[in-house]
Amino acid sequence: MRVRDWDDILADVASDATDPDGWRAVAGSRRGGLGEDLYFGHPSVGLYHLKTYAKNPRDLRGVGTRVARKVDDELDPLLPDADSDGRFAVRSAPEDEEHAEEMATRLTETLRVHAEAPTDPDHLFEDVMEAVESPAFGPMEYEFDGRPDELDELSDTFEGAEELLTSELDDLIEEDDVDRGFH
Repeated sequence: MRVRDWDDILADVASDATDPDGWRAVAGSRRGGLGEDLYFGHPSVGLYHLKTYAKNPRDLRGVGTRVARKVDDELDPLLPDADSDGRFAVRSAPEDEEHAEEMATRLTETLRVHAEAPTDPDHLFEDVMEAVESPAFGPMEYEFDGRPDELDELSDTFEGAEELLTSELDDLIEEDDVDRGFH
């Protein structure tokens, strides 16, 4: 298991050519520590675990690793289905100004079409993600002030990764001299 910076993992996901709407995620507060836990996976890509914290309001820091090479029958029930209320997305920056203008035009057109016709929130979300070329998006189970049960089950399933990532993140927090406040 290779621990990496959380940004590097998201960059890998963003560069992957996998079906972008097949991703699912579950997240919440860390067990007994500063920050958050996030598991996100795709059936054919695998399952990733990220641990992050806000060093300050503009700087999110963290570590992560891939904990499974695929989402199998054991892991599948621990990730939300399409009926989940929450959504998440990975965003890639436009390549240049021309690309940004193309994305803005597609987004504007997408929102105009949805404003003129009856639509449901899921279709709007999917169409917006396609307009901005999100490389990964899907349903998410998230608790701001707690931990979904599925998050605890995943942490228990991947206990070795949980311990290693916790240690790595605690080291980052200590290096940054951040305990319970912003630096």
